[in-house]
Amino acid sequence: MITAIDHVQLAAPPGSEDALRAYYTGALGMTEIPKPPVLAARGGCWFQAGAVQLHMGVEEDFRPARKAHPGLRVTGIEAYAAHLTACGTEVTWDGNLPGHLRFYAEDPVGNRLEFLEPRV
Repeated sequence: MITAIDHVQLAAPPGSEDALRAYYTGALGMTEIPKPPVLAARGGCWFQAGAVQLHMGVEEDFRPARKAHPGLRVTGIEAYAAHLTACGTEVTWDGNLPGHLRFYAEDPVGNRLEFLEPRV
C-alpha cells in the first residue's frame, strides 16, 4: 500500500551541481542532504525542506522537464514569490486552480516547478 511520496527526482545536466545548490538552498531555502556514497559517485545532489525531498540526478542527454513538475506547497506564497523574484527567478502566476494561489518557475537548468498555497 502506498502511504506517501518519498521523493521526487528531476534530471540535470552534468556539471550543474553548483548552480543547483545555489538555487535550491539559496533561493528556495532547502537544505542539501548527503547522498549515500555509492550514489554520490554518479553526481547530482539531494535537497530537503521538512518532509519534502527533491533529488537532482545527472542525465547525459539532459532535456528539462517543461510540463512534468513537482507541485510544492508553500505558506505565504506572495512573499515567497517576491523572494524568488528578488533572487532573479521569473515567476508566472496561474489562477486556474480553484481554491489555490499558484505560480510556476524554472530552476537554473530549465525544469518546471509549481508552487501553490490553498486559499483560506
